[in-house]
Amino acid sequence: MPLVRVSVAQDIYNEHLQRISDAIHDSMVTTFDVPAKDRFQVLTRHAPNDIICAPEYLGIPHSGRVVFIQITCNEGRTLDMKKALFARLASSIEAGGFIKAADVIVSLVEVKKENWSFGNGAAQYAP
Repeated sequence: MPLVRVSVAQDIYNEHLQRISDAIHDSMVTTFDVPAKDRFQVLTRHAPNDIICAPEYLGIPHSGRVVFIQITCNEGRTLDMKKALFARLASSIEAGGFIKAADVIVSLVEVKKENWSFGNGAAQYAP
């Protein structure tokens, strides 16, 4: 169950935000073995000065239209799966035509399976 938090500028239209959401989910299903029904996302818009991103980092230029994606997921995926996810996220979001691949910033947070509760106060994956 990845939990995805997405931060974008407040001027992103609903249809663009929906495309970003769909691109993220499709990328995780395709590269990260996430079941199609496993979709948990928090999409947040921010005022112009509430998102701060270096204009250039590691030789990658960033514009004022970045999207921050934080994915909390179970540990255990391979490095190749992570690289495939990052590449697919950037290309899929860029294909929407309003955010460049260079402006897709991703943070992956891995946790143990027993650290989740899917409701009713139970730790469904705990031994």
